Amino acid sequence: MRFLRRSTPSTVGADSSESAAPAPPESTRPGGKGRPTPKRRDAEGRRRGPAPAPPRTQREAARLAKANRPSKEQRRAQAIERRERMAAGDERYLMPRDRGPVKAYVRDVVDSRPHLMGLFMPLALVVVLSLLVPVPAAQQYLSLFSLVALSTMIIEGVFLGSSIARKARAKFPEENVGALSTGWYAFTRATQLRKMRVPKPRVARGANP
Repeated sequence: MRFLRRSTPSTVGADSSESAAPAPPESTRPGGKGRPTPKRRDAEGRRRGPAPAPPRTQREAARLAKANRPSKEQRRAQAIERRERMAAGDERYLMPRDRGPVKAYVRDVVDSRPHLMGLFMPLALVVVLSLLVPVPAAQQYLSLFSLVALSTMIIEGVFLGSSIARKARAKFPEENVGALSTGWYAFTRATQLRKMRVPKPRVARGANP
């Protein structure tokens, strides 16, 4: 049995000539595009074009910033959209103090029932009125009423803040709920009129959040 077989000279010559023959250029290949494929980096560079020269003076920088600044109508539209998203409670547009599930829960609890603290702003008007009334007896009664109402609001705010902080800790055990910060946030929310609160209330009065 023969395991090795010597190739004939004609076969060796044909193989060597085939391997040494150069590949036809892309222009002669059927279906070729006639040019080499450019690199992605070179293609993107030609598509974008050269980068503009940086400003050399402060005046040029100010002129360039003014040219790239949006128009007055665009800024007004962006401000309106930002206020609407903030009022709707969109986390992307809220202030840092209003973000997070804990703050949203605090707002829902405060908005679910009326509070005497909601009359804080009208009470401030009563205090100013007591200073302007020229009748001493009326000033005395108005001042006494304002003092009693303010004391009641403070007591209500203390109880409201402590109860909401306790509920928030029970509902969000994995969150770091501070009693002072949570209570103050609930107090400031409750002192505002319902129509003026931002974000807008999303629960009706009497709800159980």
